[in-house]
Amino acid sequence: MPVTRNELFNFLDQHHIAHKTIEHAAAHTVEQARAHRGLLPGGHAKNLFLKCKKGSLWLIVAEEETHLRLNQLHKRIGSGRLSFGSADLMMEVLGVTPGSVTPFALLNDRQHRINLILDEILLAQDPLNFHPLENTATTTISRDDLLRFVSACGFTPLIMNLCDNSA
Repeated sequence: MPVTRNELFNFLDQHHIAHKTIEHAAAHTVEQARAHRGLLPGGHAKNLFLKCKKGSLWLIVAEEETHLRLNQLHKRIGSGRLSFGSADLMMEVLGVTPGSVTPFALLNDRQHRINLILDEILLAQDPLNFHPLENTATTTISRDDLLRFVSACGFTPLIMNLCDNSA
């Protein structure tokens, strides 16, 4: 069974990671999230669950304004060609549904199948905001606590500038 939102919050508390959550209507896109969150300060992300043609899985956590060209991204991250992972695979690996992808879902990847990339432009902001495994809320944590969370889940992210200047 996937980790629940309350189990996520317990994990954060156990690791002394401060967090604050606001409730809002379901947000399936960056545009919907903007409308629901209002003036919530900090960095806001778009999260992409991708599958490489060769089978590897990727979670890309980028600043919401970052333009990503999937037909070029594989060259920048050193993978095979990328496409969006299916909803079934997303649930199997991350325990979330489309529209709820978040780095917090790493808690569900107990086999460490995900390759994690964090956008350095996003990490330049503090605090950071992500869905808490459900797209009906936004949870705010500090940048340093995001990195502590990722490490506590057993992942080492690749941090890189994902901005595509040719867009």
